[in-house]
Amino acid sequence: MKNIEQQRAAILDAKKRGKWAVLKTYTKFSGPGWLQSAITLGGGSLASALYLGVLGGFGFMWLQPLAMILGIAMLGAIAYITLSIKSPLEALNKNISPLLGYGWACGAMFACFVFAMPQFALGTAAITQNLGWLADTRANQIAITAVLFAFALSMVAMYAVGGKWVGIFEIAIKISVAAIVICFFGVVVSLSMQGKIPWGRICGGFVPNFSVLFAPSEDFAKYIAQLGEAGRGYWSGLIVSQQRDVVISAAAMAVGINMTFLFPFSMLKKGWNEDFRGLAIFDLATGLFVPFMLATSCIVIASASQFHAKPYGQLVSAKIENGALVGGSHIAPNLAKGYVSLLDARIVSDIGAEKFASLAQPQKDALRNALSVPEKNMASMLVKRDASNLSETLEPLVGKDVARYIFGFGVLGMAINAMLMNMLICGLCFAQITKAGGSAKRHLIGSSLIAVSAVTSLFFEGAKMWLVVYAGVAAMVLLPIAYGAFFAMMNSRKIMGKHMPTGASRAVWNVFMGASVVASATASLWVLHAKLGWWGIALFAAFLAAVLVSMKMKKAEK
Repeated sequence: MKNIEQQRAAILDAKKRGKWAVLKTYTKFSGPGWLQSAITLGGGSLASALYLGVLGGFGFMWLQPLAMILGIAMLGAIAYITLSIKSPLEALNKNISPLLGYGWACGAMFACFVFAMPQFALGTAAITQNLGWLADTRANQIAITAVLFAFALSMVAMYAVGGKWVGIFEIAIKISVAAIVICFFGVVVSLSMQGKIPWGRICGGFVPNFSVLFAPSEDFAKYIAQLGEAGRGYWSGLIVSQQRDVVISAAAMAVGINMTFLFPFSMLKKGWNEDFRGLAIFDLATGLFVPFMLATSCIVIASASQFHAKPYGQLVSAKIENGALVGGSHIAPNLAKGYVSLLDARIVSDIGAEKFASLAQPQKDALRNALSVPEKNMASMLVKRDASNLSETLEPLVGKDVARYIFGFGVLGMAINAMLMNMLICGLCFAQITKAGGSAKRHLIGSSLIAVSAVTSLFFEGAKMWLVVYAGVAAMVLLPIAYGAFFAMMNSRKIMGKHMPTGASRAVWNVFMGASVVASATASLWVLHAKLGWWGIALFAAFLAAVLVSMKMKKAEK
């Protein structure tokens, strides 16, 4: 407590001495925002940015910054609430709705399981594919996953113990985040030196363009025009479907429901109160938005410049025998397998899955090889890439080993950061749900539950990065729970009391928060309808109705 009182005194003194003194003091004491950066700059953001570039080119530059701005508005709100009243979960349960409160906590915990799964897969892929330290065998995958889990849990234990270990943990996170940003900034610099970066188009890509939600990126147009009527319908539909999933995933990865749970309780753990409100906003801007903006923009630029709407000639020209590419040893196995799968899906769209399954392998091969070059071009452009494929594009400039290590360490750092932060949040949620918020033991028990995600990741086949897209789509469904809870708390006089914003300040808060609530609810409904049909919409409506009933009952108790 002595340390926090010294920080509070330093902040109050800096405010008297001017803006530069405040800036210097805030920089020194920042921390929780960097924890947010550690989780958002994980394999999820990497994969989402990679596929945004592959599918949408530079036209998706606007998406992740916009999602982050809306997310920061809600994180700023929960920061304001937390630093005014202390325990937001307790206040939410007591004054508004236990269903909404525990829905927030349980949703955050579930999101940790979902988001942690691809981190173990990506960490393993970075070690076996990019860095090449171990062969990509099942035994090595299990061993690497176990080591990553043990390492992440030991780091979480430092934080759970508290005291000086919290500061050490935050310093380690700052260094890691900075290293990640530098790695991927170096990738863009390298590509720019090769003359492969159209900076004019990139700047234009920061202007929101929602047409990509309903039509393929315009760069695909000339290739789609070469197809027959059936082909145009099939490939256009596939592109739009994948674009939508990636958009949802990228938005969910910017600020997930699990992040909204971490930020308030990480501030409380440090002992912050209303005197630290300015520091909290500064922390979000410098520790979260800036690193996220730089890292994800660099990844989108790199992937778009190398892969977007560019046929892979080696795939297109290869012959297929027994379901595999002949003489395709120089082609990455994940690309070869994914390419054949896309061709198979196209054939199935014409003749049906049952008939295709009944064919002998030579007959299947004949159909695959008989597809037109424009059809094969589409498959080669849409095959799912991993970070190892992107690193290959740097080999002519920096050499194979340097390219592998740039991406390998970047991917591994992002995966480990997100892995341990999801473990941290899962433990925090578990402790709060079981009403043992201050218990380090209960925190570690909750963190250990992420072992379920670690084991599950071992069973995923295909491009490891695409697992992140599935995770992001699932997690987006939960986000409106948190955003709705924060909006309700900020506008509750029972909770906020004298701290409730008034006048223009309240109007600004409600505009930004309202936009975030509407955007998240729209995305959630979109996902539910796309994946579950009208049953998904009914599920959303049922939960909303239950929350409203519980709010009315809670109000009646008063």
